Amino acid sequence: MVNGAAWAQQSVRVAGTVASFDGRVLAINSAKLGEVKINLTDNVAVFGVAKATLADIKPGAFIGVGAIPQTDGSQRAIQVTIFAEVQRGQGEGHRPWDARPNSTMTNATVEQTVAGVGGQVVMVKYKDGEKKIVVPPDAVILAYAVGDKTELKPGAQVAIIRAMKKPDDSLEANRVNVGRGGMVPQ
Repeated sequence: MVNGAAWAQQSVRVAGTVASFDGRVLAINSAKLGEVKINLTDNVAVFGVAKATLADIKPGAFIGVGAIPQTDGSQRAIQVTIFAEVQRGQGEGHRPWDARPNSTMTNATVEQTVAGVGGQVVMVKYKDGEKKIVVPPDAVILAYAVGDKTELKPGAQVAIIRAMKKPDDSLEANRVNVGRGGMVPQ
């Protein structure tokens, strides 16, 4: 089994536009990496990513919140991701996030939402605790939906969070996020 440090050293994030897909190898034109070819596993998971709104954050939903801790103990959301039901429990908990200095990631179930002075207040619970999240109007809100390989067509905007580098220097991935409705996944 690969530990976290080894995983991070052996994985790469790839985002860009699909150049081609032959059912197994996905070629992506990446602004940062040029053309990258990635072998997809037989059980690859494809998720559509679309813009969402505060109204889509409902009690019972499983969400991921990238945030900045506030002095009152709450978290000010930078980004909220509403996960597809099949992703429930994935990465559950509260931990540091590498998107910005001192930022955090909380994957949890929404208990309740109420309007607040600084934005919508969302109370979330996870197995070891709970957090109060303030979602300001400028927070990015996304929703994942189960997709399939037919969405991996030339021109589609995609992101692969962890393409694993194999011993022969090829890349392999078991998940692809595909933008929907003009969304460009990161």
